[in-house]
Amino acid sequence: MDVHAPQDRQADGEPLLTIGQFAARARLSPKALRLYDRLGLLTPAYVDGATGYRHYRAAQVEDARTVVLLRRLGMPLADIAATVRLDGEGAGQAVAAYWAGVEERHAEQRTLVGYLRGRLSGRGSEMHGKDFEIKTVDVPEQYVICESRHLLAEELPVWIGASTLRLEEAAERECGGIAAPSFVVYHSEVTQDSDGPAEACVPVRDAEAARAWAQRAGRERGTGFRVEPAHRLAYTRITKAQVSYPQIIGAFEAVEAWVAREGLRVAGACREIYFVEWDSAGPQDPVCDVAFPVTPTTGTA
Repeated sequence: MDVHAPQDRQADGEPLLTIGQFAARARLSPKALRLYDRLGLLTPAYVDGATGYRHYRAAQVEDARTVVLLRRLGMPLADIAATVRLDGEGAGQAVAAYWAGVEERHAEQRTLVGYLRGRLSGRGSEMHGKDFEIKTVDVPEQYVICESRHLLAEELPVWIGASTLRLEEAAERECGGIAAPSFVVYHSEVTQDSDGPAEACVPVRDAEAARAWAQRAGRERGTGFRVEPAHRLAYTRITKAQVSYPQIIGAFEAVEAWVAREGLRVAGACREIYFVEWDSAGPQDPVCDVAFPVTPTTGTA
């Protein structure tokens, strides 16, 4: 902030504008300018110590209009504050990153609209039948190391990746290696309002080493070791794109509906089984089985 009086600045050839004059040029209200000052978005060039009146340089009009444009994008004030502090290239990259996130959210919302239209119009079962093929498979007993956590749906993607990585590293380093694909078990609903818990699991080869690892790890991050009994799964295989919400909800519902039609009974918590390297997979590559344990029955696996 400039410490000189407005008259001094005018003498230097840089006339200062009152907040009213500046607001008119910038097409902002004085109230908005005072808010932007408090948030550090647009600091006055001079504030009169006696009256508290704010004064701005004419050159700041362009900065103010940039803030207005960022607001029209819907960018939160905190993000705008961070963006305007960057240099030109950095600010441009920040805007591009913000808009990429907006487009991703809009794409998810468009998909959600289509899902809800089918569900509410009574076409949900018809849609599931076309989109998902259901199979069964027998899974042998497994020794698994795991992490459990209460969390909401928006936290899931980051947590699944981080917890699975930690467990896979422990499996390779201390538990005899990875014996089968990792999976996530949902012991209760995980939504925007319900926090599970969810459990990330990695099957390992050496049960005794895994027990020892779990004892050393203690209760850090809800880590543990357990035996997963042999079971039969009803499942559908989905692509990386279908893992996104709400497509994955449709996959779970399709398996549930198939189980009911086949006269079977769900015998455990639903799960997602990840059998490929996530980062290397493309949107249309199969990456995950959405599954429910069911009571044993004859049929084709």
